[in-house]
Amino acid sequence: MALEPVISVSGRAVFIPGADIDTDRIIPARFMKCVTFDGLGEFAFYDVRFDPTTGEKTDHPLNDPRFDEASILIAGVNFGCGSSREHAPQSLAKYGFKAVIAESFAEIFFGNSTTLAMPCVVATAEDIVALKTAVEADPTVEVTIDLESMRVRSSAGQDFPVVMPDSARDALISGRWDPIQELLDNEKSIEDRATQLGYV
Repeated sequence: MALEPVISVSGRAVFIPGADIDTDRIIPARFMKCVTFDGLGEFAFYDVRFDPTTGEKTDHPLNDPRFDEASILIAGVNFGCGSSREHAPQSLAKYGFKAVIAESFAEIFFGNSTTLAMPCVVATAEDIVALKTAVEADPTVEVTIDLESMRVRSSAGQDFPVVMPDSARDALISGRWDPIQELLDNEKSIEDRATQLGYV
């Protein structure tokens, strides 16, 4: 049974500054002792959202109440680099993000995000800056990522192309973004092939 297709994602957006934002900055390792991923959202970007000495909130964009309703994350180059921890995209999803627009992504982070039905699309630096400027001027701007046309549009007038690998796009649009569900859906075929092989 196919899962819910992801044709487009719409919502408010927030820009997270910095290049090469790694998975340890997205979710510090000390918060990865959980048995499930539940509750990881509150620790997303924890070490840059809170002062390590005082524990007080910093001026990080996620602490700005203007962006409380943001569900689309805008970022720069090589977002999600570092370790292969699945906890990073999980923490973003639990925080409430539904998609990410960036200049580029680390490959493993991209794959882990796709299996959560969280599209990661690549835009040019110029288009990222224009979108960032628009949402920072007016946090109520609505941003839409259209995976059929592979374009991002906003209520502030932005309209630009984005890219992602065809395999990921097809998996999202067809509702086949979870490989575990794919195995469950094809259990009978797997059993038949195992029988044919004779040594399984």
